Amino acid sequence: MQNNVIDYLNNIVKEKPDKVAYADDKDAYTFKQVYDYSRSVASYIAGMGLHRAPVVVFMRKHPKEIISFFGVITAGCFYIPIDEEMPTVRIQMILDNVKSGLILCDDAMKVKAAAFDTDARIVTFDEICDTPVDNDRLTEIHDKALDTDPIYIVFTSGSTGVPKGVCACHRSVLDYIEQLSETLNFGEDTVFGNQTPLYFDASLKEVYPTLKFGATTYLIPKGLFMFPIKLVEFMNEKKINTICWVVSALTMISAYGAFDSVKPEYLHTIAFGSEVFPIKQFRIWKSVLPNAAFTNLYGPTEGTGMCCYYHVDREFEEGEAIPIGGPFKNTEILLLNDKNELASGDETGEICIRGTGVTLGYYNNPEKTAECFVQNPLNTAYPEIIYRTGDIGKRNDRGELVFVSRKDYQIKHMGHRIELGEIEAAVNMVEGVKLSGCIYDNENGKIVLFYVGDIDKKDMIRALKEKLPRYMLPNQVNILSEMPFTGNGKINRNELKRMYKEENA
Repeated sequence: MQNNVIDYLNNIVKEKPDKVAYADDKDAYTFKQVYDYSRSVASYIAGMGLHRAPVVVFMRKHPKEIISFFGVITAGCFYIPIDEEMPTVRIQMILDNVKSGLILCDDAMKVKAAAFDTDARIVTFDEICDTPVDNDRLTEIHDKALDTDPIYIVFTSGSTGVPKGVCACHRSVLDYIEQLSETLNFGEDTVFGNQTPLYFDASLKEVYPTLKFGATTYLIPKGLFMFPIKLVEFMNEKKINTICWVVSALTMISAYGAFDSVKPEYLHTIAFGSEVFPIKQFRIWKSVLPNAAFTNLYGPTEGTGMCCYYHVDREFEEGEAIPIGGPFKNTEILLLNDKNELASGDETGEICIRGTGVTLGYYNNPEKTAECFVQNPLNTAYPEIIYRTGDIGKRNDRGELVFVSRKDYQIKHMGHRIELGEIEAAVNMVEGVKLSGCIYDNENGKIVLFYVGDIDKKDMIRALKEKLPRYMLPNQVNILSEMPFTGNGKINRNELKRMYKEENA
């Protein structure tokens, strides 16, 4: 049994040394190259005396970044991915939190890294990738490794503006990859098309199954997502057959008519998550790829990625939500109501996760960890930590779990409890709408809608009056030429709030 993700690499390099493991639009690396370079990087880190210590990887999205992750792990350390897209203030907060002794960069990021207030040594991948391999030291490190050792820290947004570092261990990642791979039928012939940045846990879906099976992952250039036709052409060129994308990346293709010009010729497995897939857009995908397998995934970073899945096996009406189904094997979902009891029937409750996938907590943040990683209230006999997601869910009449909203997307307006996601779902049903996002102005009691589409504001309001009760109608409607997105492709509601404040200042 593996107790370290590097076991995947050690095994597959013997079987498929010359097969391409990771590539982008310019460079490609075989499993042998990944193995050799990562061991050189590891030998350099071990030579510094770093062990079970955080190592920052500050690089542009490239196969070398993935190799650097493996180098850090092989050295018995854990990686913290940072990206140039992050605001400098956020990066400094992360560096202050982890206090790493080493920042591993590419040439482009070395100068930027040096501008931060840090005592870390700053080196580039190219400077250390030919370090002589210390096989004895690396073997000793591997033999002493535990599956409860940390593997990475991924920083997510904090409600106070301070990012939270989610720390995961090898056992959680190994369990996740095993369950995800079985659920989505990954194998040696899988060709992944990676969409998410590598500093998000969402990239785990491609990075580690590639090692497990000897598959291939293509890092799709970010710029292609602004040109849907070129994006699909790239997927065809690389024979990409499996994607695990956020919903907005999929709707970018379908909503802008790319399928009128080109279709994904090799795509047979489509997993999606992070947001609710508008049925109108999902139907377009389904009509273009009627024989493909579509799976809705759900899960937070604190649960090592996804923890629930639903294989879409039936038709859904406009306005219906595709369920998130049920948990992976070795995971339990507790739907807890306000009394910390299991929700019954169609009662809503907070989605809580129990099992190996629950991560170690927030790095150097015991207060926030204690708030979200809590004792299972249904078990008073022995210590058992569950993670409270802050997501609201319920079970439908088939017993399937359905995501309702975030706790912080639920508002009190005109005496009514309203889910902003329900308004967005109604907007997305309107003919001519491509994307939409809602925010709430607490101070002035206003529901504010932003949307991208070919329908004017007056027609939009008229259409919504037929779909929503009066108290749920937006008080202000804004049409945008393009929707702002976060780094991992979700609708950036914080940016919508900033735009609203600026407009109404």
